[in-house]
Amino acid sequence: MNELMLLYSHCIIVKGISRSVICDLQRKNIHPVPNAFAELFEQGRYFNVPEIMHQLDGEGKEILNEYLEFIEQNELAFRCSAEELTLFPAMPEEWLFPAHISHCLLDSDGDFSYVDENFLKQLQLLCCNFIQFRFFQEVSLTELDRIMDIISFSQIKSVEIILPYKEEELFYRNIEILVKKHRKISILTVWGASVAEMYKQGCHGSGYIMQTDAKISSELHCGVVHSSLFSVNIPLYTESLAHNTCLNRKIGIDRNGNIKNCPSMKKNFGNIRTTSLQEAVDHPEFKKYWNITKDQIVKCKDCEFRHICTDCRAYTDHPYDIYSAPLKCGYNPYTCEWEDWSTNPLKEKAILHYGMQELIRK
Repeated sequence: MNELMLLYSHCIIVKGISRSVICDLQRKNIHPVPNAFAELFEQGRYFNVPEIMHQLDGEGKEILNEYLEFIEQNELAFRCSAEELTLFPAMPEEWLFPAHISHCLLDSDGDFSYVDENFLKQLQLLCCNFIQFRFFQEVSLTELDRIMDIISFSQIKSVEIILPYKEEELFYRNIEILVKKHRKISILTVWGASVAEMYKQGCHGSGYIMQTDAKISSELHCGVVHSSLFSVNIPLYTESLAHNTCLNRKIGIDRNGNIKNCPSMKKNFGNIRTTSLQEAVDHPEFKKYWNITKDQIVKCKDCEFRHICTDCRAYTDHPYDIYSAPLKCGYNPYTCEWEDWSTNPLKEKAILHYGMQELIRK
């Protein structure tokens, strides 16, 4: 008899203080459910349907049947017998990544003169295959073309470029030519545009051109936490269980050439012109935040979205507490409501501390 309701191994329950979610890590969907329903699942995976039904009154049985229908229709779970349970093991939760550094984040006011073959060799030694270039001021497309020419012969697999909109007749035509020529550009985002939209669709993870009306004019614009930025997938979920999803395996260089865990962080580990990336990574404090998980962070540890969400340790509600909640998160896990973080009076002191007054919506 198929008396058990068993979640598929890629469907994971994450319990929050007010409600839970079932994360379908394969289909990249999230399904909010009451904590009372989530708690029925033994080991977070299964429960005995007849046994639970026997404990409920008429109204309770009706509600449970609705949820059973919901999870079966969405293919989150299936019925099986107790004897079959061992045939469906839980998903392994270890996070493995074959690199000392996974991502390199580079900020600039328009000049990346240090990006040369030697710099890329340093990244190669760290097994880093992803670079993000973030320009706060106008950049020469000739300079970008130079950089991409060097990258095209390197181990780098994917490049993301963020640059400001330019009032120029051939601006979009020229960036289309750039993206078409250099297939390693996964996405190029133009900030400060009149509208936020996908300007040009790419293909197979390459060649996307996007516009945003946001003004990304400094590193202060980093660290936004929003539902549109959730990543519902196995790599992020498993990484979040043991590591910080923002800073783990990352290296950054700010607009002044200072090497950091993230360009928005205060602590630097030398300048790229005098210090190698390996020397910076080997510094005892470089990995200080790598293993701070969402289960340790104030507010986040009570949030049902904590394992599909990014984090920010550069800007927090309480700047001197490394376990403080991300400043730019407007979600309240106690009420299950979103609000504009920048207008929250409880965040005013932190906003002033970081000099973010310009980001406050009037």
